[in-house]
Amino acid sequence: MSAITKKNRGFWPHMVKDFFGTENPFNWDEKFWFPEKSVELPSTNVIENEKEFKLELSAPGFDKSDFKIDVQDGVLSISAEKKNEIEEEKENYRKKEFSYSSIRRSFALPEEVNEEEINANYDKGILKLSLPKKSGLLSKPKMKIEIK
Repeated sequence: MSAITKKNRGFWPHMVKDFFGTENPFNWDEKFWFPEKSVELPSTNVIENEKEFKLELSAPGFDKSDFKIDVQDGVLSISAEKKNEIEEEKENYRKKEFSYSSIRRSFALPEEVNEEEINANYDKGILKLSLPKKSGLLSKPKMKIEIK
């Protein structure tokens, strides 16, 4: 499965923040200067046992219907989009607010995953996927090799 690591944003953002107290003191275009900040990668746990891989993806604030999960050419892609609009009109004012959030994460699947039996469940902000292994390819126990 994919290695889960936290990205280091590098020297420059930390130096600017230490000096100015913020990473963006001059309202720079953050997508140009700090492109990693524009990508939302949800925190993910990957657990493997003899029969399956379990994937737990943190995605609070979404509904089950917001998710799209696809498998194509050995790649599992998970995405979710949420749009929210509030419009309120009273006699002295009109209020219109909107928000948009999205997440996206992809994983290269090992050959031993049975793609047709992957199932997903979303509860309390956690998307849980079960990725069963193919029965003929169950991993063998670790063998210790002695050096002679």
